[in-house]
Amino acid sequence: MALGKQDDPQDAEHDYETDPDRVDEAVLALLVQGLHDGSRAWKTFDWDALDRLHAKGLISNPASRAKSVVFTEAGLEAALRSHRLLFAKRRL
Repeated sequence: MALGKQDDPQDAEHDYETDPDRVDEAVLALLVQGLHDGSRAWKTFDWDALDRLHAKGLISNPASRAKSVVFTEAGLEAALRSHRLLFAKRRL
């Protein structure tokens, strides 16, 4: 499946509006994965989760010197689908 501008969650022309409250809730929940020393949390994603995504062929190897990972085509499709599912504003 080819991806186009309509699939970019950062693009104002996508077919849904991102709900920042839902994004904040997800980030807050993900911070728990790095919880340590009582109430401190690491600002990075859980390494085991990144390794699992790499093993599934969705992202490049996270164990590199780069500060970012690259989505595979399948990974980007899955990420955009998840973004829409998790963060689209709910219509009343």
